[in-house]
Amino acid sequence: MATIDLDAITKDRERIKREYLPPEGERPESSARGIHHAALLSSDVRRTIEFYQGLLEFPLTEIFENRDYAGSDHFFFDVGAGNLLAFFTLPGLDLGPYREVLGGHHHIAISVTREKWDHLRARLDDAGVDYHLESKVSLYFAGPDGERLELLADPLGEMYGTKVL
Repeated sequence: MATIDLDAITKDRERIKREYLPPEGERPESSARGIHHAALLSSDVRRTIEFYQGLLEFPLTEIFENRDYAGSDHFFFDVGAGNLLAFFTLPGLDLGPYREVLGGHHHIAISVTREKWDHLRARLDDAGVDYHLESKVSLYFAGPDGERLELLADPLGEMYGTKVL
C-alpha cells in the first residue's frame, strides 16, 4: 500500500475550502431542485422489493419497462423528502458484482429519525443483515446486490454535528 502525506492532504483541503467554499450565508442558490432519483442495478426485482420495501420500509412507488433496454424493469422506492431510489434490471447482460471504481458509486446515505434508525437497526438484526456501526448514528450495510447503504440518524443537511447544507 502506498504511503500518503496526511499533513499535505489536510493543507490542500483547507486551500480548496478557502478557494471554493463561500463564507456562511453567501452560498448561491442551487440551480437544481433536488435529486430526482439515484439509479442502481438489481439482479432480482422481487428480492430487491422485499429488501427495500419489506425490510427497510421504503414504499415501492412504480414499476415499468425501462425505455432504454427492452425487457428490463425500472422501479422506484420513496426514501422521503421527495427523493426516490430507483433500480434497473438488465436481463441478458452478464454484469459482474459491485466494484468500487473511480467515478463510481461508493454508498447512498439515507437520513432517518433516531427512532426510525433504532427500529430499522433492530429489523436488520432480526434479518441477520451484517452492518458496521459508526459514530453512534450511522449504519453501513450491503443491499441485496452488494450496493453500499448507510442509514444516518443525523437530520438532512447535517453530518456528525457539522452543517453541510
